[in-house]
Amino acid sequence: MSLQTAIIPFQGWARNLRLGNGTVELIVTLEVGPRILSYSLPGGTNPFKIFEDQVGGTGEPNWRNRGGHRLWLAPESPTFSYVPDNSPVRWEPLGAWGVRLIPPPETASGFQKELDVTLSPSGTKVRVVHRLTRLGDTPHAVAPWALTVMAAGGWAILPQPPFGEHPRDLLPNRRLILWPYTDLSDPRFRFGRKFFTVRQDSASGPTKLGFAQQPGWGAYFLRDTLFVKKFPWQSAAAYPDDGCNLEVFTNARMLELESLGPLVTLPPGGSLEHIEEWELKGGLSCDPGSDEALEALLRPLVEKTAPRA
Repeated sequence: MSLQTAIIPFQGWARNLRLGNGTVELIVTLEVGPRILSYSLPGGTNPFKIFEDQVGGTGEPNWRNRGGHRLWLAPESPTFSYVPDNSPVRWEPLGAWGVRLIPPPETASGFQKELDVTLSPSGTKVRVVHRLTRLGDTPHAVAPWALTVMAAGGWAILPQPPFGEHPRDLLPNRRLILWPYTDLSDPRFRFGRKFFTVRQDSASGPTKLGFAQQPGWGAYFLRDTLFVKKFPWQSAAAYPDDGCNLEVFTNARMLELESLGPLVTLPPGGSLEHIEEWELKGGLSCDPGSDEALEALLRPLVEKTAPRA
């Protein structure tokens, strides 16, 4: 067996790459981005948001979110992060079960982006390698930023480190970063003993939280479908945004589950990679307000370690 590929129309774009292994399917548009627009079981829920008012668009002068999964540049700034990526994407096979997605160089930011997407021969596991290469003629500090835009109506699930006790545990073991528009009395937040949850609410405005996320994973539960992404944590590394390797942003239309790599000063021609591993489960039921229910739901998917950096 080998990877199943086909070029298909999808959501208004004529050229999209469908990848499958018989168990799970991904769809990547080749007309812009790249954006991984869909990740689903046959006939199942796609947990990724696609902005209906942006489908089929190409060549716009300004950056468009569009939805799905993308690679971005951190620290965030209007000129550094929001470079338009509205041109066609080239793809090539990568081994028996993967593809490499190569957009045009971002001359405005001075970086080349690439995504390597590899499916497991069976099951739902997907490995996404986010690669940045410095094109400019001077060194530049950058962190890879992997953003997955989740569809409305679900819950982000974020694990806490193991609970301690006093006086044995005298030093802090978690970090919560707040943005200027974050209100901790927001009813979308639930701070449990084992998990944080953030509920997407179509009647509420923007809010954001960041974490130094030592467990190395985050999840999103939408109706009957659970999406899990795993990513590395390097305790000695410097991360952007006061030390975040996981961030959650939500507004009335969607929720973004965002992992970040360390902040690195890349020399001309230098490259770095940030790895996520995904898994998907359908046909589930759960009460996201119960730590016990969340633990039972998630234990089979997160008991293994996060991918190596």
